[in-house]
Amino acid sequence: MAQRTEYDESQAAKRLQVPVAAFRWARHTELVPPPDASTCQWSRSVVQALDADAIRSALPEPPLSGGAAADRIAEALSTPNTVGEPPHVTVFVVRPFIDRQLLTDLSVNPDSSLLHPGQVADVCRREDLAELVAADTPLGPEQAAARLGVRRTDFDHMLRLGWVRSPQTIEVRFGTSRAGAVDVALYTTASIDALPRTHTEVDWAQLRKVKKGQRSPLASLRSEPDPAPA
Repeated sequence: MAQRTEYDESQAAKRLQVPVAAFRWARHTELVPPPDASTCQWSRSVVQALDADAIRSALPEPPLSGGAAADRIAEALSTPNTVGEPPHVTVFVVRPFIDRQLLTDLSVNPDSSLLHPGQVADVCRREDLAELVAADTPLGPEQAAARLGVRRTDFDHMLRLGWVRSPQTIEVRFGTSRAGAVDVALYTTASIDALPRTHTEVDWAQLRKVKKGQRSPLASLRSEPDPAPA
């Protein structure tokens, strides 16, 4: 059988007999050089030259799941997540830390995260940890409207206008049957807090005075069309 001449990260990790998460961390720390055979593949000679023991040593502990990382962040804030109670810090909050490149996702599964324990510990020691978590704390539509000080119908118009988008939804069940389950959109606190600053065309003080049953000042606004494809 012909020998493989190019390796993607999973194949390279298998060849070196190291966990894929360790290989990905080694890439992050530049212990593994950038791919040389293509944008995502290494040549056989480069893979053979890699130090498997050094790659294993770079990730001495098993990586943390997103949920475990959320638990550690909650403990660092002195608000530990407790089994059977709504968590103070959720996986929803961990993803923006990855997007900010404060955490490196070591998972090959796009639906889950694996994180270096040492890097999570560094995040937990940040002086601005509470502010970062608060900015990413998820809000449901009712909570978002309340935070803005407007009616739910006014917030629904903001959604129609495309002023804010949900990065995640959760399933909420009514009773024990999934037949009564509905998907509820979640929004980051930061994105909600930014609305008054980014939409100064709105008289927010007046909007917050509109009473129940009155027509929303946003009802006459039209969303901007999506740009035409080039």
